[in-house]
Amino acid sequence: QVRLQESGPDLVKPSQTLSLTCTVFGGSITTAPYYYNWIRQPPGKGLEWIGDIGSGGSTDYSPSLKSRASIARNTVKNEFTLQLSSVTPEDTAVYYCGRINYYQRVGFKTSPDRGVGSWGQGTQVTVSS
Repeated sequence: QVRLQESGPDLVKPSQTLSLTCTVFGGSITTAPYYYNWIRQPPGKGLEWIGDIGSGGSTDYSPSLKSRASIARNTVKNEFTLQLSSVTPEDTAVYYCGRINYYQRVGFKTSPDRGVGSWGQGTQVTVSS
């Protein structure tokens, strides 16, 4: 069974770049037909989809974050990463990485659900000076 684990700093200063890594165990990130996602949940708010990278390497982003987000992968280390530039306190959230399949992706971008697919435990990131 696949398992995912987020890692990265828990505190980032405003205007800096947030960088997170998701390591995948129990399955290759190049195996189709899966999509590897980043979502987040700000305090007191619902889940927000950030973007994903497919098993073929293609990426997709939320229109609201597209100018600041970048998702990449390292197939040797079997991990994928998120970089979010020019962060503000509004980027404070619990960040989750997860894997969903092609069919689960329908509607997921607008209504992310950690009950679909496989997800890491999440990592709290606070943006503060």
